[in-house]
Amino acid sequence: MAKLDELFSAAAKANASDIHIVTGEPIIIRHLGKLKKLENASLSLTKCQEVIFELLSPSQQKIFEQTLQLDFVYEIPGSGRFRGSLMQHQRGLSAVFRIIPPAILSIDTLGLPDIIKKILDNHQGIILVTGATGQGKSTTLAAMIDYLNENRSHHILTIEDPIEFVHPFKKGVVNQRELGTDTLSYANALKGALRQDPDVIMIGELRDLETISLAITASETGHLVIGTLSTSSAHKTVERVIDSFPANEQNQIRSMVSETLKGIITQRLLPSIDGGKMVLALEILIGTLPITNLIRDEKTYQIPSMIQTQKKNGMILMDDSLLQLVQDGKISAKTAMLNSNKPDKFKSYL
Repeated sequence: MAKLDELFSAAAKANASDIHIVTGEPIIIRHLGKLKKLENASLSLTKCQEVIFELLSPSQQKIFEQTLQLDFVYEIPGSGRFRGSLMQHQRGLSAVFRIIPPAILSIDTLGLPDIIKKILDNHQGIILVTGATGQGKSTTLAAMIDYLNENRSHHILTIEDPIEFVHPFKKGVVNQRELGTDTLSYANALKGALRQDPDVIMIGELRDLETISLAITASETGHLVIGTLSTSSAHKTVERVIDSFPANEQNQIRSMVSETLKGIITQRLLPSIDGGKMVLALEILIGTLPITNLIRDEKTYQIPSMIQTQKKNGMILMDDSLLQLVQDGKISAKTAMLNSNKPDKFKSYL
């Protein structure tokens, strides 16, 4: 048993989200969005190397020595999987471990609205799950893949860095590929994916121009593509995708995105009013004809207004989601103000 196993298991039972192993500091955990230092001695560089390198294979250690950073997964049977991100820095060595629950939660269990199932009923196009790091994108992505796996006899191909949730075969077939182990890059895997008869392609992160371009191409050629981006709203997501391309290509890409975009789900996890759990706020865009027209006509700045007028179709703005959570007594008005695009609308609730 590795020296960190007991800590990892205890942190998972305590519903922590992350564990930090940092040179010169005691062990730190993130619980309900806040970092907390444990009452152990500060870790020396030697001790950090000892407890972290114990979790790595020889090939992983070699990659870290060459690149000075490494993403990997460590698993403890019965406790879950832990996504590690190891890096060298000016004070020595650090690793952050994201705790991945052992079970894949369903769309219903996560409290996600039924409109997400309707978005997933599309058989081609692109769906994006967005939000900052630590906002539950991977958990939502896993629930979406699980829904498709249970309801369609499809070939689902995932490309991840690293693999977080492991999907069993249900009604469909799920093949999961990990960067560094099963493929060289997102772009490399996507080029091969189109020859592997997939119905659904899940991309862990649309992190560069080539990956975004290949994802859009795949969504145009009869595949349902699901991916993530680190953006804070629906209209900023659309702008980010289009602005990734050179100026002389943006008109063509704008047209392609307008036709293939089926939905954007933007997430934000917030502390509950009693501080006992995290609450999910959502912004949801659906690729309706009016949204298609706005994107094609270079009027993405009007998307928030269109989302607000299309509430009956299941769309919702982040600010409206925050307001509903305040009115339901789930989060404080102060929390809503800190996360709102228009904080003034929450002053009356203070």
